[in-house]
Formats: sequence, C-alpha cells, structure tokens
Amino acid sequence: MRVAGGCDIVKMRFDAVVVGAGPAGAATAILLARAGWSVALVERQRFPRRKVCGECVAASNLPLLDTLGIGAEFSRLAGAELRRVALMRGSETIVAPLPAAEDNGRRYGRALGREHLDTLLARQAELEGATLFQPASLQSIEGEPGAFRLRVQLVGTDAAALELDASLVVAAHGSWEPLPSERAALRRARKPSDLFAFKANFRVAKIDADLLPVLSFDGGYGGMVVADDGLATLACCIREDRLERDREAVPGERAGNVVEAILRRECVGVAAALEGATREGAWLSTGPIRPGVRLGAGDGVFRVGNAAGEAHPIVGEGISMALQSAFVLASLIGSERAALINPVSAADEQSRLLRTYDARWRQRFARRLQIAAAFAHLAMRPWAARTAWPLVEAWPGLLTRGALWSGKTRCAEEAFRWTRAVA
Repeated sequence: MRVAGGCDIVKMRFDAVVVGAGPAGAATAILLARAGWSVALVERQRFPRRKVCGECVAASNLPLLDTLGIGAEFSRLAGAELRRVALMRGSETIVAPLPAAEDNGRRYGRALGREHLDTLLARQAELEGATLFQPASLQSIEGEPGAFRLRVQLVGTDAAALELDASLVVAAHGSWEPLPSERAALRRARKPSDLFAFKANFRVAKIDADLLPVLSFDGGYGGMVVADDGLATLACCIREDRLERDREAVPGERAGNVVEAILRRECVGVAAALEGATREGAWLSTGPIRPGVRLGAGDGVFRVGNAAGEAHPIVGEGISMALQSAFVLASLIGSERAALINPVSAADEQSRLLRTYDARWRQRFARRLQIAAAFAHLAMRPWAARTAWPLVEAWPGLLTRGALWSGKTRCAEEAFRWTRAVA
C-alpha cells in the first residue's frame, strides 16, 4: 500500500497487525486474511533481499506452501530433492540417507533462497487482502489486548508516520530484530558465547545437488546446500569469542572472510566444494542469535517463528517452525475473530487463547529445540565431537536417525489437519 508523503501521522485501524513478513509473519497474515480478518503486515526490509539462512524447506512443509498458495512457484524455482546428509569435520566426511517425509506425496525437502521465498509469501499475503507496509520500521507498541497502538515509520523520502490501532498483535520478527520493548534487555545480555550467523552464496561449487552437508568445527557449526538456479549456500554459526580470536590474527580483515578461512581450513569438505567456485555477493552476517523459547513475555502479544522460539540452526528447522507455528496460531484464533476484537471480551479472550497457544507451541516444538541444542553442542565442542565421531563413523545411520529426531519428517498436528482439510 502506498501512503502519500506530507502527512504528519496517518491513522488506520486493523483487526490484527503482524510484525515481520518472513515465512512466519506472511503465513500468519495469509491465514488470518482468509478467515476474514483485516490484517496489516509490517516489514522493515525491502524485498527481494538476501538473508542469513540455511534456506532448506523440509518435505513436511511442502503441503503448507500449497495451502498458502505458493507451492507451484516454489516447486518451479527450488533446488533438487535433498536425499542425503553428510557430516563434515576436519578431513573426514560421513554420508547417510535423509529420511523420507511421513504421509506426504513429496518425500524429500528442497532449498530456495530467501530472496525468492519471502517475496512469494509477502506477495501472496497482499493477494489475500492483507495490507503490506514495506519498508517500514516499528517504533513502538502501546496498549493491551483489544486496544493496541503501534507507531510505524515508512522508510523513504517524505515517508509518512503511521499510527495503527489493532485488537491483536502478532510478533513474527527475527531473533536479532526484537520488538522495541525488548532491545535494551538483549543488549545487556551480551556474552562471549553468543553465536553470530554468516552466509555466502557460490557459483560452480562442487556439491552434489541431492546432498545436505552439515559442518562441525571448534566453536561453531554450519551447512551447505544447492538451492535455486544451481546457487550454493554456505552458512554457519560461530561463537563470538572464537571469531574474535581468529580476527586478531589478521587485523583489518572482514569477518566474513575470516569465517570462510576457518571453514576451508577446518572442514576439508568445504575447501573441496569451493575449489574453483566464485562467491556471488558479499558475506552476510547477523546476530547474536540466542536459541531458546521466547514465549511468556507478559505483553499480550502472540509470537510465531523465531519470535516464539528458535532452535539451533544446525538442524535446519527454522523455516519449518516458522510456517508450522503460523498454522498452529491461525487454527486456534482464526475462527475467534468476533470475540478477539470485541472491546468487551478481547482482553479476556486473548489472554485465554494466548495461554493455550503457548502450551501448544511448547508441545509441538520444544523437543526440536532440545534436540537441536544437543547436536549443536556436540558439533562445536572439540572434546564432544571427538567422542561422538567414532560412533557416527561406525553407524552412519545415526545421521538419518538424528534427522528424524529433529522433526524433519513431521508436521505440527494443526498444520497437518489444515492441509488435509484443504486437500
């Protein structure tokens, strides 16, 4: 939606405002708009844009993309089916099959760059009737369930300031893009073990199209995948203290180049894959990321995606949890619009459903966070990796089992029911 400049404040009213137009936010906006809600979708960045992400979409989520209206376009653009997983550390590589999805005609996941996936979803949200404010910066949230007021600044010359009144707010921002009320606390919580995420794309990388390599190195972990148009993604998370030690050895060098040197040196598989490859664009970085559950903030805001909770990216379940949490929320509140926007009942009904949603979210996703944390700590601690490696080497099927444990073949019950009903 275009708002002409020259106005001090433009006031608008919506049933719900969704903050963040990534997979979680756009999916929430699509589903609520279909259920008859008036929805504003506020996104800080311009699309299309590259984003730090492993870019894998597990097969259990492909029916969700169909339901959201972008399945055919995703299938046209995405990379090959991912049928094998590899674990790379030092000079060694172990390969095993990836498990096929349960109850799904498409049994294996694929990868698509976020510049494409997010654009498709945001565009679909507009087609469904949501109002997209982009690029737009959230300045503040005031009020309570049933009577929220959000201050939003559109980005650009003479851009308008917006005051959005809403009965309900959904936070769908990234873990490193907190709500205004959360920013100071996160700055105070900084510590040397914080993880920073990096990503780069490469042309002509030597990675089999059906292979999903997982990388283990001291102080971090990562992954590689071939996504759309044969473009390879190399992404990793690294502890701040490890990164700073390596940067001290090469003063003035860019952090991304230091990370690439670490990966090439400590994972021979990465060096082999990048031999003769050309990096396309700069290294991207973001953080700190802090995996864990973020529910129960007490501010009356519903949370989906990373705003609700984040698994260590080593299991590649970020997009899965984003999409599935949107379906879990929409299945709970979508049909309750009348009670949730009624000034008389909104506060009580939203509080009740917020408690129910938080409990369901934990039931569906908490185990994934626990499994991911276990894998991450094994991968980036030298003594743990050395202990675990002989076991994985002797039984490569442990990699297949690990993919099962991390939730790659399963879909949240509400999302599964929704897609079955649509089919």
